[in-house]
Amino acid sequence: MRNNLISVFALLMGTLFLFLGNGLHGLLLPMRGAFEGYETTMLGLLGTSWASGFVLGCLMAPTIVKRIGHVRAFSGFASLIAIIALLTGMLVDPFWWIVLRAVTGFSIAGTSMIIESWLNERATNESRGLIFSLYIAITLVGTVGGQMTVALGDVTTPMLFMFAGILYCFAMLPTTLSTAASPQPLKQVRLDIPALFRTSPVACVGIVLIGIANGAFGTLGAVFGANAGLSSSTIAIMMSVAIFAGAVMQLPAGRMSDRIDRRIVLAALSAIAAGAGLSLFVFQPASVTVLLVLTALYGAMANALYPIAVSHANDFASPEDFVKVSGGLLLLYGVGTIIGPTLGGPIMSAVGPYALFMVTCSAHILITAYAIFRSRRRAALPAEMRDAYTTINPGTMMTPESLQLSPRALAQPQAADEQSEEKTA
Repeated sequence: MRNNLISVFALLMGTLFLFLGNGLHGLLLPMRGAFEGYETTMLGLLGTSWASGFVLGCLMAPTIVKRIGHVRAFSGFASLIAIIALLTGMLVDPFWWIVLRAVTGFSIAGTSMIIESWLNERATNESRGLIFSLYIAITLVGTVGGQMTVALGDVTTPMLFMFAGILYCFAMLPTTLSTAASPQPLKQVRLDIPALFRTSPVACVGIVLIGIANGAFGTLGAVFGANAGLSSSTIAIMMSVAIFAGAVMQLPAGRMSDRIDRRIVLAALSAIAAGAGLSLFVFQPASVTVLLVLTALYGAMANALYPIAVSHANDFASPEDFVKVSGGLLLLYGVGTIIGPTLGGPIMSAVGPYALFMVTCSAHILITAYAIFRSRRRAALPAEMRDAYTTINPGTMMTPESLQLSPRALAQPQAADEQSEEKTA
């Protein structure tokens, strides 16, 4: 076990620097754009562009890696990300930011998938669960740590952009200098929406709506804070506390969904998230403490929804279809994150910064209504027949390759054989 952890330590360090850069650059751009007076609609397109590039990267990166190899592909993707981080600090223009942000999203998907495939190759049956947990924890720490770095500098200068570029360069070193053999080719992702919808309508519709809400808040939360008059440090704390609250909430929410119909849990958490968003929109609290408490409540509920929806879909899927179903839902979530900032930007421009929470509230109300409706159309599975709940890092988009790293993917063939034996008996 110890030797296995040592062998992946360099890869995990590369992951840490990659997500430190992601957290910093992703929060820095909308904050700088708000300072420059850019339209909220344009700033919303930053998130739309990044999510579009990320989804395309998940679909196309395997082909690129297959043609040029893991190390060359990783070096190319990481170099592009670092160059763009520096360019966005030099070329302060919303149009070019939107274009460059799509390239960043594409490259982040590629680098993440390569790291995940490498970890998957190095993991054994005994160490897979621990390595997967470490990977999820490092992505969380990296994202939040990068966001908090914004408070240490001045967003109006190129300094933080330069620091983001340095972080991305550090992320390149562990993988490019590694002597480990290249892993197997990346898996291609197939999206079968009709089959997904037949498996679980709630998961399909819910995942898209969750993506809309999370995409809008993740991209425009910093814009809301800047336009609401919050300081850089407060904005960083607000965005980070939402992610941390979501991480803390996943375990109790998961245990609850293992005992109660997951659709009811999904509806209840969505209703609370909608209530928190509505409170922020209606009351527009002047107290920073109240604002942070409501944001933490919102983040705890909103960021716990995705893994519950995925677990619900897998409850009704065949054991061997775990990767296929989860990968399809992951790409549907990406579609939602494309829609969210696209809708949220114009609405905030027309109504005001607090209208961001009107957008998230609307999405969560729809999740609640549809989950309750579907719970009356199909009976819940007994608790002993449900699939195991798995925590997923809130605040970041995962790639389909990360599903291969999950211990559940390894267990699928065995589970399928056991299910077949039971049917034969």
